[in-house]
Amino acid sequence: MNQKKDSAIVTFLKGLFVGGTMLVPGVSGGSMAMILGVYDRLVTSVSSFLKHKRESFLFLLTFALGGGVGALLFANPLSKLIELFRMPMLYFFIGAVGGSVPMIYKETKVKRFTWRVPVYVLIGVLIVSALSLLPSDAIANSQMQAGVVSFLWLMVAGFIAAIALVLPGISVSYLLLMMGLYDEMMRAITELYFPFLIPLGLGLALGVILTTKLLERAMERHPQPTYLIILGFMLASVLEIFPGVPSGWDWIICPITLTAGFMAIWYISRLEAKSTAPGGAPQKAE
Repeated sequence: MNQKKDSAIVTFLKGLFVGGTMLVPGVSGGSMAMILGVYDRLVTSVSSFLKHKRESFLFLLTFALGGGVGALLFANPLSKLIELFRMPMLYFFIGAVGGSVPMIYKETKVKRFTWRVPVYVLIGVLIVSALSLLPSDAIANSQMQAGVVSFLWLMVAGFIAAIALVLPGISVSYLLLMMGLYDEMMRAITELYFPFLIPLGLGLALGVILTTKLLERAMERHPQPTYLIILGFMLASVLEIFPGVPSGWDWIICPITLTAGFMAIWYISRLEAKSTAPGGAPQKAE
C-alpha cells in the first residue's frame, strides 16, 4: 500500500474514528486504519521507530491522542445505539466490513485465480474462528480489583488483544469479549478507572511493539498470502457479529443500514485510493 503523510489534524481525526469504531465487538480497528490509508504508516512508525524517532513519535502520539478521544467520545453513544438498535447497528457494521473487501482484495494483487487464493483466505477464517475457543471469562474471573495479580492478568490480556490491534480483520473488542473483559473495559473507559486501564494499556503497547515487526516483514516478503489471510480475517469477523435474520420493521431497516455501511466505507476507501495515486489522480483499474 502507498503511504501518505497527512497533516496532524487529519491524523488526529483518523485516530479518533479508529478509536471510536474499535470499541464495537467484531469491528477491527486495524481494518478501519487500512481503509483510512493510515495503516502502513502506523506499522512502519512502530517497527522502525528508532530510525525516525521524532517523526514517528509525533505521528504515533497524534494518532494515539485521537484514538483516546474517540474512545472516550464514542464509548457511551455506541453502547446505547447497539443496546437500543442492536440489529440495524450490527448490519451497518457488517456492511462496513463488506465495503472494505474490494480495497483489501486489490492489495493482494492477484493476477489470476489459483487454488492458493481460497486456501489462504480459509486460513484467515479458521484463525478468527479459533478465537471462539478461548475459555470465556478466563481472565475476568480473576481478581479485577487493584493489586499485583490483577495488574499482571490485565497486562496478559492487553498483550493478547494487541495481536488483534495489529492485524486487520480481528476485532480487539471481540477478543476482549471472549476473555470476559469487554464490559469492564467499557465501564473503565467511561469512569476513567486507571487501575484497570493502565495495565491493559501497557500489555497492549508491549504486544504491539513485539508483533508489528513480524507483520511488516510478512507484508514485505509475502504480500499476497498476508493480505489474503487478512481478507479471511475480515470475512470471518462478519460471521462473528452476524445477529441473525431480521424480523418486523428490521426487515426494512437492516437492508438500509447494511447498504449505508457498505457505501460509506467503500466511498472512503475510493477517496483514499484517489489521494494516494500519483498526482492525486484516480488510480487506474487493474
